[in-house]
Amino acid sequence: MEAECRRAVELGIPAVAFTEHVDFTDWGARDTPPAGMAIGMRRGVAPLDVEGYLADIARCRDMFPTLRILSGIEAGEPHWFSESVASVLAAGEFDRVLGSLHGIPVAGTLEGIDRRLFARHDPHELVNRYFSDMVALIEQSSVFTVLAHCDYPRRYWPADRAGAYREADFEEHYRTVFRALAASGRALEINTKSPLASVDLVRWWWQEGGAAVSFGSDAHEPGNIGRRFGVAVDIVEAAGFRPGRDRFDFWRR
Repeated sequence: MEAECRRAVELGIPAVAFTEHVDFTDWGARDTPPAGMAIGMRRGVAPLDVEGYLADIARCRDMFPTLRILSGIEAGEPHWFSESVASVLAAGEFDRVLGSLHGIPVAGTLEGIDRRLFARHDPHELVNRYFSDMVALIEQSSVFTVLAHCDYPRRYWPADRAGAYREADFEEHYRTVFRALAASGRALEINTKSPLASVDLVRWWWQEGGAAVSFGSDAHEPGNIGRRFGVAVDIVEAAGFRPGRDRFDFWRR
């Protein structure tokens, strides 16, 4: 975290948000999964040490007083792990909460989205199912303020056997997601680790009533802080969005 803050200062980035992944390997007693759904293998998932995390946030704020440092989480499938996510949020103060979908139900099991899943199933069917579940996430969970990487499966699209991923093939799915998100008053993340959204895609968000976008480098390591932000800004601006009220705000329509 210290190295990432130092890199942000070097680049002149005014603020960073450490949205720590919060995914789960078991259902809590009051979670609300689809009936009978099991959870598939989730490698590398461990409970978040909230106390230690917030202590590191405080230390970095002391070390880098000119940098605005936001605490946060990226809540995976918060509409199904509702009570589990609520327990994490109740354990500390978080400035930014992202909502994300890293898995989809396949044959009664919540499966992580990766190349192995695409190798076993029709890619168009998986992406269609993902977008349907994304609408459910938006409509059933109110804990997050920003929707993360709205087309996450695109990272693993098997172009060698399915051809290039074309946003236009899923336009109506994107628009359905965007209408639901816009109606909730929340922001759309432009994720620069994922294949970058096109101007057309961001314009669909604008046309469906989207009011704000955020920029996320999904860095995970210091060298990736702010990656491709210049291109992302050009895309968002071409789609009709402009800088917000101040340099820390979302970009807005």
